[in-house]
Amino acid sequence: MTGRIASEGLWGWLRPMALFGALLLVALGYQPAGAQTPAAAYLLGPSDSITVLVYGQSEFNVQTRVKPDGSIVMPLIGKVQAEGKSVITLADEITRKLTAGNFLRDPIVNVEVNEYNSRYVRVAGKVGAPGLVPLDRSSRLLDVLLRAGWVQAGGSEFITIRRANDGKEVSVNSKELARGAVADVQLSPGDTVFIDDAELIYLTGAVARPGAYPLKIGMTVTELLATAGGVGPTGSANKVGLKRDGAKERDVDTQFELKAGDIINVRERLF
Repeated sequence: MTGRIASEGLWGWLRPMALFGALLLVALGYQPAGAQTPAAAYLLGPSDSITVLVYGQSEFNVQTRVKPDGSIVMPLIGKVQAEGKSVITLADEITRKLTAGNFLRDPIVNVEVNEYNSRYVRVAGKVGAPGLVPLDRSSRLLDVLLRAGWVQAGGSEFITIRRANDGKEVSVNSKELARGAVADVQLSPGDTVFIDDAELIYLTGAVARPGAYPLKIGMTVTELLATAGGVGPTGSANKVGLKRDGAKERDVDTQFELKAGDIINVRERLF
């Protein structure tokens, strides 16, 4: 009995502390590990094509395009500002105007987007489908790249993002992004996402497939040879030469780390 009282007394002292800690975490915006911020709703802008439906009142239905000043025109209620509103907030605004003007008592209004033309990012370079990607579903870099067909063979591992608001550039490694090893990037309308051609290294000599190969981060001679199908029947992995920056060829071992523009030559073995 005494132990129970002591336990309850201890819990009675700890309970306010636990509550205070929970409130502090909420105030600081704490999120559990793995939690993601929900994608922001699409905000309408000039040139977006929309349809406004007032159920049971077809005379109020409108299919229109947001004007350059950000407005649309509705029957009877006139001009309504649409730019900067989601379809939900625009529907609420139209509902309020219809009610305030005594046109309808309790209207049910729905707004749908037909064409997303005002909020998009440009995706260019070595991707499956370069072009304009609307930010109608998600503005996260990973999602935008997946919609554009992802990075193609011969493309750089690095994604370059040029910000529309200040022209600054951000670089993200595509493999780390796909694995979740780096934070995803929130894109803004007008941003440009560019995948350059991969930097190349060159393989010559007694190998299965000589030629130019994309350079990967930390790539060694061994990895290059594996990519090229290995050493040929007359070649020797112990006789590898390197030409770098125009200098004379020198010997390197198979664990040597390569950089862009290197020329690797596998010599023939002596019989």
